[in-house]
Amino acid sequence: MKFFLDSAMTDEIKYALEMWDIDGVTTNPRHVQVSGKPFMTVITEIAEIFAGTDKPISVEVNPHLDDWTEMVKEGKKLAAMSPNFVIKLPATEPGFKAVFELAAADIKSNLTLVFSAAQALQAMRMGAAYVSPFIGWKESNGEEVTHFVDEVTAIRNTFGFETEIIVAAARNARQIVNSAVSGADIVTAGMPVFRDSFAHPYTDVGLGKFQAFWDDTPYE
Repeated sequence: MKFFLDSAMTDEIKYALEMWDIDGVTTNPRHVQVSGKPFMTVITEIAEIFAGTDKPISVEVNPHLDDWTEMVKEGKKLAAMSPNFVIKLPATEPGFKAVFELAAADIKSNLTLVFSAAQALQAMRMGAAYVSPFIGWKESNGEEVTHFVDEVTAIRNTFGFETEIIVAAARNARQIVNSAVSGADIVTAGMPVFRDSFAHPYTDVGLGKFQAFWDDTPYE
């Protein structure tokens, strides 16, 4: 399974790349706003971090666009900026059509804001390189999410679609593990979620005990 960092903060991205060998990045308008930088500035900086690698960077088109031709136009403009850029599009009728047209132009897309297996299926049919079922938001509203990811993965595997599944908006280590068990390809989450998932209080307790034993034992 691959880990993508859900962020537009260049310091976070550099850290995750150096320390965790993160496999890619997903951004969205909220992340760009939090960065405090203009959209074009921040995505250019992220592209520079990943220059010379094949790690994907998901970059979202203007979310106000509701005409597929405009989505395709902006998608092509963004894709020309970096070979790492994957174009994020919403799971709407124009978004699905834009995916189809971009795929015909050999431009990868990531269908985002996917909240049903039917939406994921249509994204796969239209040639999306990635599909992003959102689980954090669904679970926060009382919906079951493990079966949701199971369905999306089963559909992809049954029909042999080449689309990679990015489980999006993961909130904790259990969701990361469940996604891996379900056979998803990728989980994307914020830095605090990954950092917490790599830690465990028993590890800290055990390390403290081992340190005490070490200190009480002659080295030579």
